[in-house]
Amino acid sequence: MNEFLSKAALDFLIAFGIVMGGSLIASLGSTFLLLPPATIMLDTASRLKIWAIVAAIGGSVDPVRVIESNITAGQLSPALQQICFIIFAFLGAHLASELIKLMCRGAI
Repeated sequence: MNEFLSKAALDFLIAFGIVMGGSLIASLGSTFLLLPPATIMLDTASRLKIWAIVAAIGGSVDPVRVIESNITAGQLSPALQQICFIIFAFLGAHLASELIKLMCRGAI
């Protein structure tokens, strides 16, 4: 169980960091290009969200293969673990996206 929680927390934090870091760096770059940083941050956060989830769970279709092969073999526990990892990665990306929206609320 400890390994599951550490992997889930890591997936959450990786997805969170990708969205948050990418959005903040994009806003920094937008200031050099004289573009509105808040608009760029919001756009980047929404576009990075799905890629953050993919990167956090491994960056390929392997987790989907694990789910498929374990369900067809009748083993639900590994499939449920992979689904939970995807959910934790989604939560991390979504939280970062919502924080970006909160940060940009007064700027637009």
